[in-house]
Amino acid sequence: MTTHPYVRYVAIGDSQTEGIGDGDESHGYRGWADRLAEILAEGNPGLGYANLAVRGRLTASIKAEQLAPALALAPDLVTVMAGMNDLVRPGFDVAQVARDIEDMFIELTAAGARVATVTFPDIGRISPLARRALPRVLELNARIRAAADRHGVVVLDTFPHRVTTDPRLWSTDRLHASPVGHARIAAGMADALGIPGYEDWVRPLAPPAPRVSTLRAVAAETRWFAGFMGPWVWRRLRGRSSGDGREAKRPELSPVTSP
Repeated sequence: MTTHPYVRYVAIGDSQTEGIGDGDESHGYRGWADRLAEILAEGNPGLGYANLAVRGRLTASIKAEQLAPALALAPDLVTVMAGMNDLVRPGFDVAQVARDIEDMFIELTAAGARVATVTFPDIGRISPLARRALPRVLELNARIRAAADRHGVVVLDTFPHRVTTDPRLWSTDRLHASPVGHARIAAGMADALGIPGYEDWVRPLAPPAPRVSTLRAVAAETRWFAGFMGPWVWRRLRGRSSGDGREAKRPELSPVTSP
C-alpha cells in the first residue's frame, strides 16, 4: 500500500470514463476511473470519488456540463478524457477541441487540482477502417501534450505503446476498452501519477495474440460495421446520441467500495 496526497478525486469525460465495455446495463459499469479510484483508496481509505462522465458527450459538452460541477466538488485530483467522440465525426475541428480541453486544464489547475489526461492510441491498428483517422489522432495528441505541458498536467501517453492496440484490450465494438483494457488504463494512470507498482501496465499480453487470416479479418470487419459502426452512423444522421437522457452515474463524492 502506497500513500498519496489525494482525498477528493473527480473524473470527467465520455463513455470510456463512464466505464462502457467494463460491465453492462443490468449490473452497471466499472471502468478505468472506478478502477483508479480503487487503487487510490488502497493508499487512502478516506478517498472521496465522483464520476461525472456521460457516454456520447463531445468535448464542448463535457466542458459545458461537467466542468462547473467538478469544480464545485473542490477536487484535489481530476482526470480529463475527451476528444474521441469529436475525432470520429466528419466536422472535426481539432483546434476547437484542443482549446476546450485546454480551457478545462486552465480552470481545474487554477482551482488547485492535480489534473491528469490521456492521449489516444493508433485506432487504425484497432480497426483497419479507422486508418484514415490517423492524422487526426496524431494532431489531437500533439495538441493535448502541448496544452498539458503548458499547465503542468499529467499525461498518460498511450499512443507509443503497441499493447494499447492489442484487440484483447478492446470490446467487440472496438470503440470501448474491454475489462482488461480498462484495467490497463487505470494502471497506466496510477503509474503516470507516480504511484509505484504499476509500471508494467505497458507489458504485452501473454500469450501473443494469434494471427488472423486476411479472409477472417475481412469477415470480422464486415460484421463489425454491420453490428456496431452502422448503427453508430445511423444515430449520427438522426442527430441522436447514446447519451441522450443520461446523467452522471456518480455525481457526488462518496467513499470507494471494493468491487
